[in-house]
Amino acid sequence: MSEAENLCDIIIFGGHGDLAFRKLMPSLYHLCSDGYLNPKSRILTVTRRAMSLKKHIELVESKLLEFLEEGLFDEKKFKDFKRRLQVVTVDLANEESYKVLKDALEKYPNYQRVNYLSTSPDFFASICKALDRWKLITKESRVVLEKPIGHDLKSSQTINQEVLKYFQERQIYRIDHYLGKDTVQNIIALRFSNRIFMSLWDANNIDHIQITVAESVGVEGRWGYYDKYGALRDMIQNHLMQLLCLVAMEPPCSLDANSIRDEKVKVLRSLRPITQADIAQKTVRAQYDLGTIGAEMVPGYKEGEGVSDSTTETYAAIRVDIDNWRWSGVPFYIRSGKRLKEKNSEIIIVFKPIPYSVFANKGRCISQNRLIISLQPDESIKLKFMNKIPGLSEQMNLQQAELELNSSINESRKFGAYERLLLDIIRSNPTLFMRLDEVEAAWRWTDTILEGWAENIVPMKSYSAGSCGPSAAIELIARDGRSWYDE
Repeated sequence: MSEAENLCDIIIFGGHGDLAFRKLMPSLYHLCSDGYLNPKSRILTVTRRAMSLKKHIELVESKLLEFLEEGLFDEKKFKDFKRRLQVVTVDLANEESYKVLKDALEKYPNYQRVNYLSTSPDFFASICKALDRWKLITKESRVVLEKPIGHDLKSSQTINQEVLKYFQERQIYRIDHYLGKDTVQNIIALRFSNRIFMSLWDANNIDHIQITVAESVGVEGRWGYYDKYGALRDMIQNHLMQLLCLVAMEPPCSLDANSIRDEKVKVLRSLRPITQADIAQKTVRAQYDLGTIGAEMVPGYKEGEGVSDSTTETYAAIRVDIDNWRWSGVPFYIRSGKRLKEKNSEIIIVFKPIPYSVFANKGRCISQNRLIISLQPDESIKLKFMNKIPGLSEQMNLQQAELELNSSINESRKFGAYERLLLDIIRSNPTLFMRLDEVEAAWRWTDTILEGWAENIVPMKSYSAGSCGPSAAIELIARDGRSWYDE
């Protein structure tokens, strides 16, 4: 690595929060260990609580031991990592207190700066304003915004407009960690480097597409945050919409960041609006009740916090239609929920059946081909197809077979999504980050559903914790003569 390559100060606002300790510090530790961070780069934690550097290093070490996979913490590597660590105490709402940050940064005035705002969006504007006041923003500075950016289109626009007063759009990295997953990025490689899929990827060959992000955990101490947002805002408006865009977008003219993001925006602008007349037929919302996860009884969403009047959904399912030449007539069924039977995120491409079967099944189609793109708990890509059962039977009998499309690469460990995204930020590569028009287009489509739910056009359903979700979600897809893929 050259002396100037990847050289920057990484400043984490809210650096003693859950995200910083659970995801950011472990990812930076791995990037340092693997030689991707410049030896002179520093990691500055900005926190409201006064703490000595010695105590900060001890805290970081304890959190790495807690959140790194077993066996990945190395004393020698941590010795190199800890020399980069610094901590400053700043009251995020008090501009005067940022002077201590200015003093720390001006020791190395020529370094590029990555400002990671791992805070509530309520602080985005005040942090950016304070950085500007103390002249801590340069042309090479970047700012990273964690979701959710607002709770609807209007609030999102307000937050983005405030940040844009101090940073140019090219300097803003709106992060969605799902886009850092290798399998998500592999969707682009799968679609646009294999002619076999390019020719089949349209309404002539695909019956429908399912996108599922299921979580077995509940709110896990985030009730105060989650109750303001719910499944639609927290998961579907960003994570699932991004997955949908990658599956549905047209081939970009290059792998340049704006070429890819241009195509994603076109998909979002092609989404058929869900009018109030459609909401009852195309959307489902639900809350989990008392149930069993494994062998453990868990309380319902409202019981766990003792709040009986919450109208926040912990589960949402929606039929999405895309009005363009490629996807007209192909429904996308998306769903996400908490306290479900198991943790599972996957994209199912269901191809149309053959028009007539010559095999021993009285002309009926035995099975449809499916492409299964699994994101968690394990990342994989599998193709389901029909194959002859070996034997001497007079009739030719078929069975479903499976082709694993993943390349077998021997890795010492699995790379995390935040590692990829942090490295892209350091390298000033915005490809995997959301552009302003993407965020606004996704909110514009989502807002009509939120408005309908606020008017109770779709009553809140319920489902037992540990189940597969509400029966209304089964009815949603069954109305079209289809069923959820639950293997």
